[in-house]
Amino acid sequence: MNASLPVIHQTTSDEIDLAELFHSIWEQKLLITLVTLLVGMLAAAYALLATPEYQVQSVLRPAMIKDLDALNRTDVYKLTPHQAMQRVGAALESYDRRLEFFRANQGLFEALRQPNRSLEQTFESFNRDAFKMLQPDPKKTDSLSAYVGIQLTYPADVNGVALVNGLVEHVLQSERERIDAGLKTVIQNRLNQLELNMAAARASYEAGKEAKIAKLLEADSLKRAELQDELKALRQQLKTRRDNRIVQLDEAIHIARSLGIGKPTTPSALGEGERAAQGNMIRTEVNNQQIPLYFMGSEALEAERNTLLQRRSDDFTEPRIAQIAKELQLLTQNRQIEVLNKRENEDLFLKDLAAWREESARLRNLQFDVAGLKLVTIDQAALEPLKPIRPKKVLILALGLVLGGMLGLFIALLRNMLRRAPRGFQLSQLSLAP
Repeated sequence: MNASLPVIHQTTSDEIDLAELFHSIWEQKLLITLVTLLVGMLAAAYALLATPEYQVQSVLRPAMIKDLDALNRTDVYKLTPHQAMQRVGAALESYDRRLEFFRANQGLFEALRQPNRSLEQTFESFNRDAFKMLQPDPKKTDSLSAYVGIQLTYPADVNGVALVNGLVEHVLQSERERIDAGLKTVIQNRLNQLELNMAAARASYEAGKEAKIAKLLEADSLKRAELQDELKALRQQLKTRRDNRIVQLDEAIHIARSLGIGKPTTPSALGEGERAAQGNMIRTEVNNQQIPLYFMGSEALEAERNTLLQRRSDDFTEPRIAQIAKELQLLTQNRQIEVLNKRENEDLFLKDLAAWREESARLRNLQFDVAGLKLVTIDQAALEPLKPIRPKKVLILALGLVLGGMLGLFIALLRNMLRRAPRGFQLSQLSLAP
């Protein structure tokens, strides 16, 4: 018994007949047109119903040097035009400054409020998407001048012009207030420093004055002690000299008495004895040897000894003692110390005090009005836009029509493929051989 398997014949064609395809699409032109119109109508509805969004911007450039001259001439607070513009730009970019403006002007953001959201949440969402800072690209060197700006994209029910201009003015006023506060703080700190300098100078002067007086007193005390020591030594020396003289006189008196010399005489006269003198005689003796003291005679020697024994002080015999007494008298009162103690206005003797007082007076009388301070030049203020930036109605409608046509063609091709699919396969009859 022979059996044969069923044979399946399948015919496929990979070739596409373009004419037939075009004819098939042409037959479905109504469908394509309807789909294109439908998608175009949806795009037009979106373009008409979507909330318009507008865009405004404000551009700031550095102020002129003369605008900041009054501030810089205070010699307390220095600010260049470029630094001022950077401060304003940083303040415009600051989230805290923007939130501060939002809290102070909630009426400008009323249209943005959403239920179940706090003010901060509402502003955070708007701030993240709406604001954009404008500044030169650091990679490009063809920019003619520096600038900084802020750009705002906002829906139609928000007053974007008032918001941007108000934010810029708020930031400028806030920076003026910060500069004013900083200026006052710097002035107060400088005044405090000047007061500390003057107090330190006064303390240093007092310490120096006391040290000088102490040195003068110490020098006087040392000088007085030295003079007193010298005076004591001189008196002791004079006393010793007087005692020695008395001893010498005692010896000479004893010798004179032994020789019977009562009156002053000379060695030659003593040898001749007493002779009667006839007439007047003048005797002159030349001798280069010192005559012994006893030739003065006992009477003269006793008179000198008695005088020395009755002497109570030898000060008059030494001129130096009178000079020492004079110097000791001068040391009883130091006129330099007296003058130092009698100073009434000691500030006059402080170094740099006049300059400090002058600077302090200038700072206290310094008047600067920051209300008229021009930090930047507003090169472009926010103006009412002529048309919204979104949605772009013509572009949306054109894209809708193009996408609709493409969708219609896709549907037509899909229907054509589904119609041709059953004709591509043929099943042969199944036969069984006996």
